[in-house]
This record gives sequence, structure tokens and C-alpha cells, in this order.
Amino acid sequence: MPGLLRRLFAPRWQHPDPEVRRHAVARLDPAHPEQRKRLEHLAIDADSEVRRRALGMLDDPQRLLAMRREGAASVELRERLLALLCGRDGTLELSRRIDLMETLDDVDLLERIALQGDNQQLRLAALAHLSEENALIRQACDNGIAAVRQAAAARVESEAGLQRLVQEAKRDRRVVRQARERLNRLRADAASLAEARSRREALLERLETHARSAWEPLYAGRFRHLMREWSSLGDLPNADQEHRYVDACLRCRKTISDHEAHEQAQHAAERRREDADQARESLIETLEESLEGLRHGERLADQDIASLRAQKQLLASRWQALSEQHLADEALRHRYDQALAGYDQIVQARVRLDERAGAIEQALQEGDEERLAGLIEACGWPPNLPPSPLLQRARYRLAAQEDEGDLEARLARFGDDLDRLEELLDQGAFKGASRLHQRLRQQAEALSEARLGERHARLKRLGARLAELRDWRGFVAGPKRAHLCEAIQSLVEDHGLGDAELDRRHRRLVKEWRALGDAAANREQAVAFRAASDRIHERLSDWHARQQRQRQDNLAARETLCEQLETLLAQPAAEADPDALREIRDRARQQWRRLSPVPRDDAEAIGRRFGRIRHDLQALIEQRAIEIADAKRELIEAARTLRDQTLPANRQAEQAKTLQRRWRELGRAPKGEEQALWREFRHLCDEIFAHRDAARDDQAQRSRARLDAMQALIDRMDAWQPANSTDESELENAIQEAAALAPLPSGRRSEGMRRRWSGIVRARRERLARLALMEEVERWRRVRPLLEAHLEADEARLSGGSSREIAAPDAPALPADLRRAHDERNAARRDPPAEAEVAERLARLRVHLSVLAGNPSHRQDDPLRLAIQVERLNDGLGRDPSRAEELRGVLAELLATGPIPKALWEREVGELDRTLESLTRLPPP
Repeated sequence: MPGLLRRLFAPRWQHPDPEVRRHAVARLDPAHPEQRKRLEHLAIDADSEVRRRALGMLDDPQRLLAMRREGAASVELRERLLALLCGRDGTLELSRRIDLMETLDDVDLLERIALQGDNQQLRLAALAHLSEENALIRQACDNGIAAVRQAAAARVESEAGLQRLVQEAKRDRRVVRQARERLNRLRADAASLAEARSRREALLERLETHARSAWEPLYAGRFRHLMREWSSLGDLPNADQEHRYVDACLRCRKTISDHEAHEQAQHAAERRREDADQARESLIETLEESLEGLRHGERLADQDIASLRAQKQLLASRWQALSEQHLADEALRHRYDQALAGYDQIVQARVRLDERAGAIEQALQEGDEERLAGLIEACGWPPNLPPSPLLQRARYRLAAQEDEGDLEARLARFGDDLDRLEELLDQGAFKGASRLHQRLRQQAEALSEARLGERHARLKRLGARLAELRDWRGFVAGPKRAHLCEAIQSLVEDHGLGDAELDRRHRRLVKEWRALGDAAANREQAVAFRAASDRIHERLSDWHARQQRQRQDNLAARETLCEQLETLLAQPAAEADPDALREIRDRARQQWRRLSPVPRDDAEAIGRRFGRIRHDLQALIEQRAIEIADAKRELIEAARTLRDQTLPANRQAEQAKTLQRRWRELGRAPKGEEQALWREFRHLCDEIFAHRDAARDDQAQRSRARLDAMQALIDRMDAWQPANSTDESELENAIQEAAALAPLPSGRRSEGMRRRWSGIVRARRERLARLALMEEVERWRRVRPLLEAHLEADEARLSGGSSREIAAPDAPALPADLRRAHDERNAARRDPPAEAEVAERLARLRVHLSVLAGNPSHRQDDPLRLAIQVERLNDGLGRDPSRAEELRGVLAELLATGPIPKALWEREVGELDRTLESLTRLPPP
């Protein structure tokens, strides 16, 4: 029963039967608020047909969108919204439908509106809210309007999307061509970027390999070449590559600096060794000269001995200090030992003399000549050394006594000579013993045998021993002489030896022959040996002549070398480079060694001359090195001042490079100072270059920040679309923001940003200009009733009636220019011009509007169109005319033109409306 009552008394739109509710929909009036609510209730009915019929009665898309957001989503609601927004149903204005696109969030609905919309501007507005690339590709391929297809294709950015456009967009060749061009450009950019990255990575790997390799002569040059290649690359490295590059550079610089330090240490050690050798040689020469001077003097005073001792002590300490640094070579050490031996001989003789000086003085006073002679003999004074004053007095006393007792002295000396002869025989010194024995025989003949006594018998015994020694030497020397004769004969017959080897062997044989003395000597062997030697001398005569000429040439070359060095030392250059002087010194030493041998008589003199020159040259080198050290200290102070100055990092680095060039041009400071000065100077330069590198890093970061900010600005302005002409301020602010970010760092990315930014600004300016035109057209539409009133008044006036004044709306509704045009229209109706003049003015305004809209004109309007374009050019000289202002003037003139016959207006109004409608179309985003 309750269900029956409900069916009988319930409203038909709430009837349980869907068929009843479907019929009830047709009886509801959407203009009535209460019934509209019922229709909205039926729009969410459970029956699909009821929903479809109810939605068909509703034509407010904004309310339908609200219902959809409230949860009333259905297929029928979606289709109704699509029909209303696409313009298939309803009378909703285009501008309002475009505004509703801003509130839509349904991607499928937007995509369908873009495909099915009745207006290009509507489709573009829907397309602007599509961001999914697949949706954009479908629009670019399937949309029926070319501008929409191209706008959608322009927003496809990925390589895969562009590849799909090339393959699927068969409908629009222009889209395919643009997509192919962009795809090729994208691939070319990617390939170029990949190639640049590959080049940079390969270069970085080469640099890292170079940093890991050991030093070799071209290491520094290759490192500088790799750095120049890195700087010449156009793309920017990433953070990891930059870090790897800095590490590799640091390792390369460390390798170079370590090698330079090693080379400098080796050069310093070599210079120290050479200096030590020169110092040792100078020490030995000084000691030898002192000893030689003592030997050639007339007497040896106490002052001479004291001076010699002091000099030897000083030289010995100096020699020891040099030996602790570097060991002396064998020749110098042998010379030094010989000089010390000569010194010890003199000093020990002096010590022996000093120990017996008192006894000698006492013997002199007492006249004890025998004791005096023994003391002098015990002193063992060297025969090549001049006597001291005391020894000289003692010798004078003995010589005087010998004159007094000549026989006794002669006999004593004879006995001493016998002792000496016995010693020589014991030593086997045949030559000395033979000469002494011959002298003793002569003395024995002068003295009688009775006076000699036992000494004569002893002389005979020693003579027998000498004969025995002579026989023994003959027994040994005989085979040796025969062997030497055979050897020299073989040498004469050997023609395969070179001259130098022949001379060396000949000299050795002659030396051995002479060493035999007269042992086993016979005339035949001596003559044969001499004849063979003479033949060898004759054979070597040319070679000896060449050797002598070579010695003379070497002597002349040494003298020339000395003269050149003396000329250099006499007039040294003010800016003489010590490195060049060191090289001259080293080369001179090498050349001196090569110019050997020289004649023996001239060797000592030319050697002393070269020694003096070398000493003076070394003094000049040290003087110039000290000057260079002072100059380098000034450069260090300049580098320190430069580091502390507040200059741009690049300028500091350039000035530091200038200081480094001046440092290299100066040469080397004295040993021991150069390395310390270089470490200090390099530390200051490293700080300057580190500051420059940090500034470069900061600059790169700022450049990247500017690029990122510019990219964000581009993305923001690309997504922004001005809604009205008053949004121009936002565009100007963006332009100023972009100008503040300029200049952008050079590169492909910056160039692409500049091109994209120019296109965005140009598009937004075009849109703002078109929005201004739309606003002018909209303003004209608002005053259209006033124009219609004027047209009715014009028709009444042209029909013969009286001139009727049309009242103007209030001031806010009618701008000043249109008010003036309104007054002119009223005035023209009072005194109407000729109809032909009115028709001409109206045609001119129609053509002017067509020119503003960019629409083609009829052929008969071409002269008028050309005249209007010329006038526009003339009026626009010196300023940038605004199309909105020009449109405002044309519309004001259209309002002021009259009176217009009805037939004329009906003939022109259609074209005018179409032109104004074309001015309201926005360009694609």
C-alpha cells in the first residue's frame, strides 16, 4: 500500500519508474530555479537515459563542472560538457569557453576538446593545458586544424617523441618536416655534445696517463700542450672532470718540480765537486809552490818554518773539510801525499836540528869539530834544502877544520865512502856502487897504500863484491838484452801496427833497455838495438812531425782560448748570464782537455795562465750570481706585494706570469741560495694561481647559476600565457630579469637559450598585441548598441525625416575618443555629406581593418590598400605605432562616419564583422 501511494502521489520527476522520470524531464523548465535544481538532481539519476535527457536541458558548463567536482561524474555528464565546450550545443560565447579551459583538469576531456572544438582558438587553449607527450603527439598527428597540429608538434621535445612524429604524422608534411629537422638537430646536438665529451674524456685520460708516467725530456712540453688543448675545448666540464683535471695537473706539476729539484741538486752537487777539485788543486799548488820556494832559497830561517807550518795546518784543515764533502781523485791525492811527504821531510829535519841545536852551539863554542860533524850528520839535513843559520855556521867551521887537517879528513871521508859503498852493494844498487867504486879507486891511487892501511884491503874486497854483482847482472841481463833485441827487430818488421801503438811499444822497449844499464852489455847488441830503434824513428818521423804539429796546434788553440777568455773577462757584459758563463766555463774546461798534449816546455806556463783565467771567470760567475740573487729577492718582494693587492684574480695571475718570465730570464743564483729563493717564489706564485683558480671556479659556478636562473626564467615564461594586455608589465619585468642575467657564458647551451628566449618574447609580445586588439574589439562590441542607434537615426534622416540627436551613454561607459566620434556622427547627420563620400570613407575603413588583420583584400581594393599602407608608413616614421591604437582610431572613425544608408551598411557590415572576428583570434602559444 505505501508503495502504491508513493507511486500515485509522488512528483513525476521522482517517480520510481524510469520511463516516468524520462517523460518528466521534458516538462521541467531550466530557466526556473526550482525546476533547474530538479534537473540537476535528475542529472545524477541512476538511469542513464534520464541522466542524458536531464543533462540535455542544462546548458551551463560551469555548473556542470561544479557537479562533476562534487562527485557526479558520469559518461553522460562528460559528453554533455564536451558538446557545450566544443560548441556543438548551447550558445556559450567563445571567450567564456576559453576561460573555462583554465578550470579543466581532465586530460582526456581536454584532448577531445582539442580534437573536436569548433574554433581554432578554443583548440589551442585546450592544447595549452596538455603536457603529456603522448597526447601532444596524437594532436600533432590527428587534429584537423593545421595550426593546432603544428603547435602540438612544437611542444614535443624528446627524441623518441620526434621519431614518432616523423613516422606517424603523415597528415601534415610540415609537421613531419619540422619534426625531422628538430630530430636531426637534436641528434646533431647530442652527437656534438657526445663527441665533445668524448674528446674531453680522452684528453683527460691522456693527461692522467701523462701524470702517472715518469719524467722524460718532453714531459713539461707535453703537459703544457695538454693544458692548451683542455682550454680550447668549447664545452664545460662537469664537477668530476674538473676535479680529475686539477688532480692530474697537480701530479704533473709535482713531477716537473721534483725533476727540476733533482736536476738542480745534481748540478749543485757537480758544481760543488768541481769547486772542491779546483780548491784541492789550488791547495796542492800552493803547498808545492811554498816547498819549492823554500828549496830554492839561500837559507832557511825560523820564520820560514813557522809560516810553512801554519800554511800546512790551514791547508790540511781545508783539505779535510773538502774531503768530507767529496772524495778527491787518485791523481790529486797522490800529489797531495807527495807534497805532505816533502813537508814532513823538511819539518822532521828541522826538528832533528832543533833537538841538537844546543849541542851544536856547545860544540861550536868548545871547538869540538868531531862532535860537531857527528851532530850535523845526525841531523840528516836534506841536501836539496838550504841550511839554517846555525847549520850554516857549523858547516863553515868544519870546512875550515878540513882545510887544516886535509889528510885526516880525506882518510875519514874515504872510510865514509867505503861504508857508503858497502851499503850500496848490500842494496844491490849497481850503478851507484860502480860510480862510487870508481871514485874510490881514483882516491886510492892518489893516496899511498901505507896511509890507507886496512881501508885499501877493504876496497879490494868491496871491488870483488862489485865484480861479482856485475857478473850476476850480466848473467841476468844477457838473455834480457837478447830478448829486447829480438823484440825490437820484430817490431821493425811488423808493418800492421798503427803509428801510435808502434811508438808506445818502442818507448817501452827503449825504457827496458836503458834500465839494464851496462849489465851484459856488448857492442854488437847495442849497435843492433840502436839501428832498429833508428829505423823505427825514421819510420815514425812523419808521425812524430804530425804529433809535434798537433802539439803546436793544441798550444796555439789553448793560447787562443785563453785570449778569448781574457777578452771576455776584460770586458764582461753588464747583464752577463751566469748560466751562460757557467756553460762557457764548462765548455772551456772540456775544450782545454781535448787540446792535449802540448809541448812539454810550454805546458806549465800555459797551465798557470788558464788556471788564473778560470779563477777570474769563477769570480765573475759568483759576482753575477749574487746580483741575480738580489734581483730575485726583489721579484719575491714584488710577488708578495702582488699577492697582497686587491686586484682581479686574472690580472694577478698575468702579472705573476710576467714575474715568472723575468725569473727565468735572470738565470741562477749562487748554489745553496737558488733552491731556497725558488721555493719561496714558487709558493707565492702558487698562492696567486690558487686564488685565480678559485676565482675561476666561482665564476664557473656563477655562470652555471646564471644559466640555471635563465633556464628557470625561460621555463616560467614558456608556461606563462598573458590573459589580457595589462600583463605586459610582467613580460617587461621578465625582460629586465633576463637583462640582469646577461651576458651568458659562451657555448651551445647559451646560444640555444638566447634563441629560445627571443622566440618566447616575440610570441608573448605578439599575444599581448593581439589581446590588446581583442580588448579594442570587445570595447567596440559594447558600444555596438550606440552604433545601431546612430544607424536608425541615419535611416530616418536619409528618408526625409528630421535630424535626431542620439544621447551618449555615461562617461565611464563611453571613452573620450568614442564620445568625440559620437558627437561628430550627430553633427554629420545635421549636415549630411554626399553619399559617395560616405561610401568611400566606409570602404576605406573596411580596407584599413583588413590591413590591420592581415587579411587578403579584393582586387578592386588594391589601390586603396596600397595608399593606406603608404600612409601608415609615413605616420609611423620616428615611432613604433601600436596596432591597438590604430584599431581604436579606425573604430572611432567608423562611429563618426555617417549618415550611412541602410543598403550600404548591410553591404559592408558582414565584411567588417568578419574582419573584427579575425582580430580576436589569438596566435598559437
